[in-house]
Amino acid sequence: MGTLQLSIHGLATTSSVPRKFNFRSRSSTTHLRFSTPKIQAVSTVPDSESTAKDKEPDEPPAVDFAFVHSVLLPDGTPDVHFRRACGGQKLRDIMLDNNMELYGPYGRPLLNCAGGGTCGTCMVEVVEGKELLTPRTDKEKEHLKKKPKNWRLACQTIVGKPDSKGLLVIQQLPEWKAHEWSYEKILPTEEP
Repeated sequence: MGTLQLSIHGLATTSSVPRKFNFRSRSSTTHLRFSTPKIQAVSTVPDSESTAKDKEPDEPPAVDFAFVHSVLLPDGTPDVHFRRACGGQKLRDIMLDNNMELYGPYGRPLLNCAGGGTCGTCMVEVVEGKELLTPRTDKEKEHLKKKPKNWRLACQTIVGKPDSKGLLVIQQLPEWKAHEWSYEKILPTEEP
């Protein structure tokens, strides 16, 4: 089993703890580490010059997403895409607006219900952040009764409220994934 450690410190999450993705490939094991560039202060503003009016407002509320594709990249590592969106939207709309693959082989218009919740082809696996999602609907319960509890229909799942913040880790096309991986929070390491 390989380890893919992704640092998403640059994204506005509820915690600045880097995330670690462990994965198993059928062919090889790879270790990668991604890091964000360090920021260095150039100068400071004396206390007398800084006031509450001069401070920049906090970033608007948004939910961060880590979408893990079902197939590996040519070098054998998982294909992970980070995106950000406002809460209160359907997961299907967020994925389609951000060009994330949702339907896989069912992508043609006649093979899916276009968000009606009747076909069950927009399944995703929620790895982290299920507390940001609405409960399963009756349509989801019907289509996913033989699937794991963390699988959802993207067209029936609403992500939080407009003022929600947090991180969602989503496995795209869970029925078609070609590798196994797990997710865990790790403590930041001290770098010289």
